[in-house]
Amino acid sequence: MRKVLKILFVIPALYLVIAPVFFARSTNSRPCGGINIDISDSSDYHFVTRKQLLNLAYGNGARIAGKPFKEIPVSEIENRINVLLELKKAEVYMTIDGVVHVYVEQRNPIMRVMPDNGGDYFVDEEGVVVRRRNLYNPRLHIVEGNINISNAMLNGVSVLDTSIKNSILKDIYYLVNYINDDKFWSAQIDQIYVDGKDEIDLIPRVGNQQIHLGTIENFEGKLRNLEAFYDKVLPEVGWNKYSMINLEFKDQIVCKKRDNQK
Repeated sequence: MRKVLKILFVIPALYLVIAPVFFARSTNSRPCGGINIDISDSSDYHFVTRKQLLNLAYGNGARIAGKPFKEIPVSEIENRINVLLELKKAEVYMTIDGVVHVYVEQRNPIMRVMPDNGGDYFVDEEGVVVRRRNLYNPRLHIVEGNINISNAMLNGVSVLDTSIKNSILKDIYYLVNYINDDKFWSAQIDQIYVDGKDEIDLIPRVGNQQIHLGTIENFEGKLRNLEAFYDKVLPEVGWNKYSMINLEFKDQIVCKKRDNQK
């Protein structure tokens, strides 16, 4: 009876040891059935395409479909795809049905940056700068003017990283996030301009005036004062009475009338 019980215990144990080896060998020799590309948020952003990812997966042009599983360099494929700064995340894995899966998440841009010295870029929610490579233009706040995009930023270092020193783009990042998180300002502000002194002008969607924010210091308080000005003053005097609204002075709003206004 004891021998029978020992056999009954040994057989499952042997199965647990031998089965994974058997299935691993069987899977490794199985031919690959192809590649499946899954692009997260593909309907919202168009920074990468299926064709682009397939080209990176194939690398030097070698076929993948039909090759044994053990000959497919999954980690190499993942590394090639992760080179794309447009991607927040890329994973490559194989499933038992014989398919190589490529899953990618695209970056979520919060602003478009067009420096005076040339170039066209997106900055995502993590502060990573990505070159604009195609004709796709999501509806974002546009930032122009005296902005320097360093080599470190172009290599994927976030503008929020401590190694990025004295960059106005870091200040602009916090300003744009504040604007995006506020329903009123998100609808009101269209463009942001940085002048040669690193002072900021805001260009509104409503009203034909320039809003001079000045330095980034206390921008939240400046915008709160401007919102009160919009709410209490402009409805009385008219939205086009002033050509300039200056917020740079503490707890003050200085306005310049248009030439044809009395």
